[in-house]
Amino acid sequence: MRRSLLPLNALRAFDAAARHKSFKLAAEEMSVTPAAISQQIRSLEEYLNVQLFIRDKNTLQLTKEAEEALPSLDDAFNAFETAVEILQKDEENRELHITLSPSFASKWLIPRLGRFYEQHENINVHVDASMAIVNFKNDEFDLGVRYGRGKYPGLYVEELMKEEVFPVCSPELLSGEEGIKTYEDLKKVTLIHDDSSLEDESCPKWDMWLKAVGVTLSRKSKHLHFNSTQLTIEAALAGRGVAIAKGTIARDDLEQGRLVRLFARSLPVDFAYYMVCNEHKKDSPKVQAFMEWLRSEAKNI
Repeated sequence: MRRSLLPLNALRAFDAAARHKSFKLAAEEMSVTPAAISQQIRSLEEYLNVQLFIRDKNTLQLTKEAEEALPSLDDAFNAFETAVEILQKDEENRELHITLSPSFASKWLIPRLGRFYEQHENINVHVDASMAIVNFKNDEFDLGVRYGRGKYPGLYVEELMKEEVFPVCSPELLSGEEGIKTYEDLKKVTLIHDDSSLEDESCPKWDMWLKAVGVTLSRKSKHLHFNSTQLTIEAALAGRGVAIAKGTIARDDLEQGRLVRLFARSLPVDFAYYMVCNEHKKDSPKVQAFMEWLRSEAKNI
C-alpha cells in the first residue's frame, strides 16, 4: 500500500475509539462529533474490508483483527509524534516559559536577565509574573520560581535562595533632627505593611518586630498596608514610611542607595525561593541552561 493512500484521519479515529472504547470519548479527543467518528470508522472498514468493532447497545468491543493491529498502530502514531518533535525541536528549544511572582520578577529577575541573554542569545524567555497557582503538569510552563517551604509533591524542586527580613526606608527619613535614629523613632513614622506575607507564618510582622525590640506604639501610630511585596517596596522608595522588607527583593535598591537598612537586626524565615518544574522537563537543555544561570546569580549575591 502506497503511503499517499493511507487513510490517516480514519486511522486516527479508529485509534481514539479503540483506546476509549467509545465513539463519544473519541469525538471529544478529536474535537469532532460522534457521528463523524462513526463515519470515519465505517469508511475505514470499507477500505480495509475488515470489521473493526462489535457494536451493541451498551458496549463497543474490538474484533480480533483490530486487537492485533492496535499495538502496531499505537507505535506508528508514537513514531509520528517523535518525528514532529524532531522537526520542531530547534524552534521549541528557543522558547522558555517561566512563572514567578511579580515582586521577584521586577526586583530580582529583570535587572539580571541581560546576563542570561549574553550567554544564551538563542533562547527567548517568556515571563508570566503572577501569584496564581500553577499546575506544572499541564506543560504550559517549563520552569517556575516559588517562595515557600519547598513542598511541591510530584515535581522537581531545588532550593535557590534563603531569605531574611529587616526594616528599610528611603534615605531621606534618616536625615535631620527628626530622622530615624533609634527603635523608639519608629513611633513617629508610618509603618508600611506587606500583607502578601500573611501566608508565611515565620515572616515577622510589625507587631512581632516591635515587641522583639521593646517598642509599644500608640493608637495614633500611622499604618499603610499593601497586598503586594513590590508595592510595599515602592512605597518605601517613595518615602512613605518604613517597611519590613525581604532582603532578596530589596537587595538592588539597597546596593544602589535608593533604600537604606535600619538597624543591624535581621531575622531568617522558614520560607525560601525554589526552582520548580515537571520532572520530565528538568533535563531539557533550555531548562538546564536557565537553572544553571539562576544558580550562578544566586551564588553571587
